[in-house]
Amino acid sequence: MARSVSGGRIGALSVAGILAGTVLVGCGDEGGDTAGPAKGSPTPGSAGAREPGTQAVRSAYEKTAEEDTARVTLKVRTSAEGTSVTANGKGTVDLDDGDSVMTVTAEGQRIEQRVIDQVLYQKPPAGQAPGGKPWIKIDLKKVAAQQGAGGQSMNDPARSAALARAIDDRDVTNKGSAEIGGVATTRYHVTVDVAKLPDGAQLSKQLGPALPMDIWLDDEGRIRRQQVDMTVQAPATPKSGAGAKTATGPQRMTVRTVLEFSDFGTELEADAPPARQVTDMTDEAVEQGGTRA
Repeated sequence: MARSVSGGRIGALSVAGILAGTVLVGCGDEGGDTAGPAKGSPTPGSAGAREPGTQAVRSAYEKTAEEDTARVTLKVRTSAEGTSVTANGKGTVDLDDGDSVMTVTAEGQRIEQRVIDQVLYQKPPAGQAPGGKPWIKIDLKKVAAQQGAGGQSMNDPARSAALARAIDDRDVTNKGSAEIGGVATTRYHVTVDVAKLPDGAQLSKQLGPALPMDIWLDDEGRIRRQQVDMTVQAPATPKSGAGAKTATGPQRMTVRTVLEFSDFGTELEADAPPARQVTDMTDEAVEQGGTRA
């Protein structure tokens, strides 16, 4: 039986899925002080992007975001200390700003989930939400800020164009054709140089030097499936038992996130629950997530 959201396990899984998904698909404007092509400008002439596969991968984020919305299915498998938990979700997502409405299921538990302006709302099974209210919320921006600059880089969909610019020809391998949901696609394996991302030095401490992922692109260059494999340092946890004063050391945690997109342009209605029905769990989320060195 999964613990309640206050215990953090299901909540952490669904947060991980949303973050891993929106950061790699959303393609907002990073501001005028960042080098790189403006939205709508061609990428084939970009340095390190001579091969067609590299050009396709670099432009995929923008082409996908131009569709505005899509239906999405999500699978997140989190493994640590010899055990693993899988969460599955389905819903609709705004491909530009990351707003979404989803249902997430893990370990037999079903959670209704919404992300509005980078605030996560979750409605766990009846009786499991703290505070006597049906919904909890976690401000993802505040959590990212507590994780340091690196956390902000990975969790802000508006900065994901930088990920495309961190890819060059040696990082992209054409893995052949495949059919996704009845749609013909080309699969590319991509190794992202983490050091080239904004705040890459900090991110490298959390994720290591490389971020492996696979993307399947349709004939219009849009992402139909995306698989991201991350290995992160889980924060230290307090030891249990009377008189325990020390904490266990950080543990390595692997997270595989697979998203599939379909029905581009579908209608999305994403509204925050009434404030009287919501308990703010942002501080608890920050404490559980810790500050990674």
